[in-house]
Amino acid sequence: MAKFFTPAQISEFKECFSLYDKKQKGKIESKDLITVMRCLGTSPTLGEIERHLQVQKIGKTGEVDFSTFLIMMHRQMQQEDPKNEILEAFRMTDKQKKGQIQAAELRAKLTTLGEKLTNKEVDDLFKEANVKSNGIINYEAFTQMVTLPPVDY
Repeated sequence: MAKFFTPAQISEFKECFSLYDKKQKGKIESKDLITVMRCLGTSPTLGEIERHLQVQKIGKTGEVDFSTFLIMMHRQMQQEDPKNEILEAFRMTDKQKKGQIQAAELRAKLTTLGEKLTNKEVDDLFKEANVKSNGIINYEAFTQMVTLPPVDY
């Protein structure tokens, strides 16, 4: 798995993994797998967790060692594509298929649906994306901007 992850990623994964290694034996309980994976930025569903465990032949009450965990993380990260998920959500609301959304409509969605943002958070997001509050947003360009990896100083 080292070929799929950077040393920094492996170190971060190991640190989080070890927080849930209650017996200090290099293993976590399978019931904690979803929590550990979500802490590390993935968004597995319960069904996806069950599939990961099934593929590795681990029961719901079993334990996952770190090397198996890395395999599961790799598979989970491969199947998640936030950029496409965001674009698909935009396309579902774009009845005219113009590739655009009103800033006011996007603000309303971001502050009322799902993981709600505050108005200040939306203001900051719009400022970074150079969106005027009364403007029209090209959602492909907007999605590209919000899914760029964070700057690592």
